[in-house]
This record gives sequence, structure tokens and C-alpha cells, in this order.
Amino acid sequence: QGILHEGLEDVKQFFKANGSCRLPLSPSLLVKGIVPRDCSYFNSNAVPLKLSFQNVDPLGENIRVIFKCGDDLRQDMLTLQMIRIMNKIWVQEGLDMRMVIFRCFSTGRGRGMVEMIPNAETLRKIQVEHGVTGSFKDRPLADWLQKHNPEEDEYEKAVENFIYSCAGCCVATYVLGICDRHNDNIMLKTTGHMFHIDFGRFLGHAQMFGNIKRDRAPFVFTSDMAYVINGGDKPSSRFHDFVDLCCQAYNLIRKHTHLFLNLLGLMLSCGIPELSDLEDLKYVYDALRPQDSDADATTYFTRLIESSLGSVATKLNFFIHNLAQMKFTGSDARPTLSFAPRTHTIKTSGRIRDVFLCHQERVFNPSKGYTYVVKVQRESPGEVVFVQRTFEEFQELHNKLRLLFPSSLLPSFPSRFVIGRSRGKAVAERRKEELNGYIWHLIHATPEVAECDLIYTFFHPLPRDEKAAGTNPTPKPADATWARPLGKVGGEVKLSISYKNNKLFIMVMHIRGLPPLQDGNDPDPYVKTYLLPDPQKTTKRKTKVARKTCNPTYNEMLVYDGIPRGDLQQRELRLSVLSEEGFWENILLGEVGIRLRDLDLAQEKMGWFALGSRGHGTL
Repeated sequence: QGILHEGLEDVKQFFKANGSCRLPLSPSLLVKGIVPRDCSYFNSNAVPLKLSFQNVDPLGENIRVIFKCGDDLRQDMLTLQMIRIMNKIWVQEGLDMRMVIFRCFSTGRGRGMVEMIPNAETLRKIQVEHGVTGSFKDRPLADWLQKHNPEEDEYEKAVENFIYSCAGCCVATYVLGICDRHNDNIMLKTTGHMFHIDFGRFLGHAQMFGNIKRDRAPFVFTSDMAYVINGGDKPSSRFHDFVDLCCQAYNLIRKHTHLFLNLLGLMLSCGIPELSDLEDLKYVYDALRPQDSDADATTYFTRLIESSLGSVATKLNFFIHNLAQMKFTGSDARPTLSFAPRTHTIKTSGRIRDVFLCHQERVFNPSKGYTYVVKVQRESPGEVVFVQRTFEEFQELHNKLRLLFPSSLLPSFPSRFVIGRSRGKAVAERRKEELNGYIWHLIHATPEVAECDLIYTFFHPLPRDEKAAGTNPTPKPADATWARPLGKVGGEVKLSISYKNNKLFIMVMHIRGLPPLQDGNDPDPYVKTYLLPDPQKTTKRKTKVARKTCNPTYNEMLVYDGIPRGDLQQRELRLSVLSEEGFWENILLGEVGIRLRDLDLAQEKMGWFALGSRGHGTL
């Protein structure tokens, strides 16, 4: 801090002598001074500086940049240029991935400036709002976006931005082999746009822990990101859209493999340590798999998504980074509530006289469960408001209070562990009584507890409370804006069917809207196909089994070889969706028969087919 203060004094003297200057980041940025109170530093290894300059334009906002010393920003410039070219290819093909690409400029050996993106936060800061183990939880990103987008249409737009930008980031970081991916160099804008920063390691040059790579997953795609996409903890049709976007974006980049290899090849002699020989170029060649067909590449990238989503190593890496950053956190940092956009106090809100938990309500968005309606009465005559809080939000309040006060000053909190279904109506009723006692004791505790900012922030109305006041909206499933209503109970299957060189190719892509099993649990679905007539049962083909989902993704190719074109007219594809039941007989969830003579297989046919009982399917 002292070094920063001395350096800022030198910058002030520079502006006194020179009046104004243009920033190297962009010649269009003309500044006339520095704003010391807005300047600080980041806690990463190179300790970059966060600088704020006065804009020469009196109507313009201050210009914020990052100054780094100790990193070769030429590598960052090159990586951003490659991502910019990828984005241009996608846009030219009519695919806007909503990418955030910022300016970066190397001003000398091991130093340079980076543009600061406004209204953005690192994943680490978002996750630690839910505690140091926030990287293992599924809800932090969804809750943060909900906090900054309280209106339903705003939130849906933010989720859409997240799906597109997250897909773009997955493809770009995989193709360029961007490593050292932890939750402090992945950022999220309040509008839902996700983007990566700090490209100090690329082309697969990962950091090592002994003989173990720090970046174990193909790219960063974690369950809290999937939670935002699905609108909950179960796969939905929006996840199908995400996988399709990833595969489409990947295949578009693959068509330009030689462009990327040539551009990177031109940089081999420029002295960037991680781009110095043909092995580095081979990494990009292997990642783009130019020898594969689009269908094979689609299957390959789908498996990469599954591998990344199932990787515990990424979350563990995030958690270790959270612990490492704890030593930099100032002791005066006050805990805040993750779902509240700003802090409120007794002075700004008015003294609370009484609180009473009236009843619980069933909710479906952002996930199924119960919310509790609390009546808050203040000392101002007639001032009564109603706020809605979930059990998890009450629990977060208690955990944050424990950071400020000894347990002896706080009432005991109801247990979160219950036998049986934790979201059932009976449990919600019981918790209502226990929470009522808890909040009564809380506002009648000692003044230092009862009047603290955390409690006044908790009971202050949020935008969602103001919207709910006096209304009782019909519950709406989380993915209702994405999935069209289904006419058949059995759901639908998305297929791509093509014929080439006496081979029939059936790409099983996604299934949506499968019915749950009779016991209420989600099935373990897989797809089985036959090419009828088939008296000997020799044409059976199967996909892998998806676990506990009504909306599985497969992207698996089933191939029938040696089928003359004339035979296609007499053949029928019989497709069944079954749930694997271990030792018991597998359960039929739906099936469809597709007469191949009804399809013009001169070109690929792709679409959704309705599942039902036996009968011919319609596209």
C-alpha cells in the first residue's frame, strides 16, 4: 500500500507537468489525472494495480485499468486475439456467443495494461459469500445472478447470456489449452456474461503439484454453472441447448484449423516461452481433431463436457485457492448476505418492533422447495412489510452472525437434517414453528446482536418481496420459457439420421420430458434401437445409461453398416427408451417407430420425435 501511494504521487506530478495524455491501452482514451482513492491492488502473485484515471471528457466516467508488472502480456494479447478471431467466425456463421473480449496491451518487457470490465465479479468472491466451502455448493452463481436480476425477464435474459458465453468459454479455453484456471481468473458480469482473464499459461502448459497437473479437467465447467443452466439441480432441456451450442461452436472452429495453426506458427519465433516449437502447435492440432467428422467431434466434445462436469479436482482446486486467499482478507471485512444487493442499518430502515413468521409457501423457481413469509413491524406507526426467506437463507444469516458474535449471545438454530424428504410439507410446518422461535429470540437478544446490520439487512424487503406483495403468482417450472409444451406423456427424442456409402447413421442427441417412475424417482434412461424387420435380433444397438434424469443428453452415434439404398424403403427404425433397473426387468418409458421411406435421406434429417406407446413416430 505504501509503495502504491508513493507511485501515485509520481503520477500526479506527471499530470501536473503534462496536463493530459493518451492511455497506451487505446489511443482514444484521453486522461488528465489519477484518482488515488479509487486505486488499489489485487492479491495475485504479480500484485497487479487497479488504477482509476480522470477522463478529459467532463461527461465521461473515470477510466479504470489494471497495470501488471512481472507477466509477459504478449501471451495474453495473443490469446485474446485468437479468441477474438473465434468470435468473428461464430458471428459470421450467425452464432453470437455473447463473448466478453477486453483490451490488453504490453507496454514493455514483462509489463502492460489490461482493460477493466465494469459490473463484474470473480467466481471466488461470489462463491465465498456462501462460506469458504462455497466452491462445493451448487447455488452461489444462480443466487448472485438472481440478486442482480430480480425481475423474472431480467433473470431469464441473464441465464441466456450465461449459457451462450459459458459455451463459448468452454470451447475457446479447450482449443487454446488455457491452464491455471481457478475461481479468481474466471469472472461473471451482472448481466450473466461469463469470461476468463489472466492467460499466463496456455497450449496445455499446466502448473504441476509434483507429478500431478493442477488443471485435471478438459476445461472449467462445474455443477454450479450447470445449476444456472438447468434452473435447478436436475438436468433440463436448457442443458441440451448448452451442449448443442458447445458442439456447434467447436465444429465451426474446426473448419478453420489451418487458419489457427498458421497464425500461431507465425508467432513461433517471437520469444513467447510457451509457444516455441512444433509440439506447442501440435496441441492445438490435437484439440481441433481435423480428421474427425462433425458427428464424431460432437460425440467427443459431449464426453468432454461430461468429464469436466464430473471432475471433483476443479472444485478442490477452487477450494484450495479460497484457503490461500484467506490470508489476504482484511480482519475488518464485515460478513454480508449473499442474496442482499446492499447493506441496511437500523438508521436507514427504522427500528424493528416485532417479527412473526406467518406461513410457508411452495415455490418452483429457482428450485422446488418452500419459502417462509415473515411479517416485519417497525416502530413507525402503521409500517408493516412482508418478506420471503428460504430455510437456507435463515441458515446463512445464522452462520454469518456466528462470525461476529459468540454462540452464547445467539439463539440455537433449528437442525437442517431431517429423516425422509427434506422439502416435504410436514417438515416445512415443523421448521416454521422452530424458525418463529429463533427470530423472536434474535430480535429480543442483546442490543449489539438485535441491532446489527446483518439482521436489519435480512429483514429489509428485497425486489422479489416488493414484487410478491399482494400477489400470489402461479408457480412456474424453471425451464418453462425454453421447453415447448409436450403433447405426449412419453416425452420426445432428438435424432439426426443420415445415410452414406451403404451406412445408416443414427445420432441419438437428447431426450426431454420423460415421465418419472411410479415411485416418483427419476429414471436411469438409455436408448435401444432395432432395424426392422429383424427376426434374428441382430440389429440391436444401445447407448450408454444416463443416471437419474428425465432430460438426458447422449450425442452417441449408432451405425448400421451394409444397408443397400434399395433396402431402406422396406426398413423401419424401432427406437425404445428404457430405464435400467439392475436385477429387475428394465422399464419401458416410451418408444417410436420411424419408417425410413418417409424420410428423404439424400441429406441429413434432424429433429424431435414424439415418444409414446407402439405406433409410427412423427417428426
